[in-house]
Amino acid sequence: MTDHDNIPDRDGGINGYQKIDRYNPELIKNLSAHYHEVLKELGENPEREGLLKTPERMAKAMLYLTHGYDLNAKDILTSAMFKEEYSQMVIVKDIEVYSMCEHHMLPFFGKAHVAYIPNGHVVGLSKIPRVVDVYARRLQVQERLTNEIRDCIQQTLNPIGVGVVIECRHLCMSMRGVQKQNSVTTTSAFTGEFMKEKTRTEFLNLISSRLS
Repeated sequence: MTDHDNIPDRDGGINGYQKIDRYNPELIKNLSAHYHEVLKELGENPEREGLLKTPERMAKAMLYLTHGYDLNAKDILTSAMFKEEYSQMVIVKDIEVYSMCEHHMLPFFGKAHVAYIPNGHVVGLSKIPRVVDVYARRLQVQERLTNEIRDCIQQTLNPIGVGVVIECRHLCMSMRGVQKQNSVTTTSAFTGEFMKEKTRTEFLNLISSRLS
């Protein structure tokens, strides 16, 4: 499908947690036909030179932007779980987020900050951003995205607690509607120890700080 890690093709068969490097031609063909009609309905001429390949490009772009439907975030975490007697907070912050608003099919983007307190197991650090990407690469609302990341980590690792904060700009607010270009939406979700004010405050302070 693409050169992104671990993206199964969409032919009805999931090839597991591995790299897939092709699109499903039949699905591309079907989506391209729909986008061809959309261009016509918008008053464009899809047969002119600049638009000849646009329906196919749109189909491939949409499949990439929503490839999270083909991935299992729990499998990603369990692929790199290790027994470790570490019981302090682990934070991966400033994770880039790119997603699509399900209401207007416009992008929202920003950063995610994820923390957990291990309970006998840690996970490879690169797997946390991958989990974020699995859920972000679907049609989303930011509130649900935040909860899905939290729940996946809690249910898979069974840590003492999980904290997730996401800060995003939404093009559905800046390009249309109220057209407020500088607004940022912040959402948070916590479990376990992070429900306590002291732990939550430590987490929020740490994601706000910058290394010198």
